[in-house]
Amino acid sequence: MAVTVTLDRVRAEPPLSGANSAGVPASQKAPTPRRVVGSGIADWDEVHEVVADAYFPHELRPLSRDDASRYRLESTPIAATVLARIGFGADVSIDTDHPGAWAINIPLSGSIASVTDGREIVSEPGQATLNPPDTPTVITNWSKSCEIIGFKVERDYLQREIDRIAGRPGRSLTRQLDLRTGAGAEWLGLLRSARQQVAQCEGILLRNPRMAEQLGGMLTTALVLAALPDTDEPMAGTRPRMVKRVIDAIHADPARPWTVGELAEIGTVSARRLQQSFRECVGMSPMEYVLDVRLECIHNDLMTYGGTSTVTDIATRWGVMHTGRFAAAYRRKYGVSPSETRRRS
Repeated sequence: MAVTVTLDRVRAEPPLSGANSAGVPASQKAPTPRRVVGSGIADWDEVHEVVADAYFPHELRPLSRDDASRYRLESTPIAATVLARIGFGADVSIDTDHPGAWAINIPLSGSIASVTDGREIVSEPGQATLNPPDTPTVITNWSKSCEIIGFKVERDYLQREIDRIAGRPGRSLTRQLDLRTGAGAEWLGLLRSARQQVAQCEGILLRNPRMAEQLGGMLTTALVLAALPDTDEPMAGTRPRMVKRVIDAIHADPARPWTVGELAEIGTVSARRLQQSFRECVGMSPMEYVLDVRLECIHNDLMTYGGTSTVTDIATRWGVMHTGRFAAAYRRKYGVSPSETRRRS
């Protein structure tokens, strides 16, 4: 169902003949693309509600006496992503945690200044700011002339792609990306092309879940290839050697009932130092890393022996006792439940 927001009116097109209320055949039911287009609303409260619904929940504060009549919004969900174009036509400040998803903001004009974890990033045309999920962020100045292409990607969906491409868990993306050359420029070209295509059509193709999944997946994979650092800067000096000893021990015996104290002893450091080093070098705590290694072992066994062993048997074999937490962590990592993996095997 395509929805157009213009001034103070909402118009919903009727569903396609023979389809359900979402306009999608029941056999292909999936989250329906809902293209939102907004402009001309003069009231900031109403603009806030429309943008929050179409992109991210946030707190919006105008920094001048300008009204909201020059704001612009286009937003289309594509599988686990959202592709948007947003401009407020006034200097504004925004507070948001970006709940559950990354936000990549790409100025087409003007500039956007953001502060996350005490670090300020100012992006102009040719640059992108990558805002991590579930992290307090303040856009201190979204300039009057600034319009952005916004790309929103679900947290777990993006992390699975990062882990797949990086070949190990815990990696993250850079916080600012150069879009003027190389892979960054190529990704921006793909994004522009997709946005233009979406803007010109009625979303008919994107109502097909396979089509939407492939387009969203292509844009996400290209983002990771462009924004995943070649090296981890914190992996310099003495800490990596200590972390490597602990990682080697975990991989040698994933099923062992490890404790933080035992791992710290292997690393010949305090538990606190070990926690800090893992956060800096791996992007997760030591025990989170243990679980991640176990999940990989369980996944491989489910794919190989799923027809002859139960999920609980396999999980227990690798040292997992809390099946509820394990199932939730497995779904975050692989996008499906352990039982679904077993059935597919």
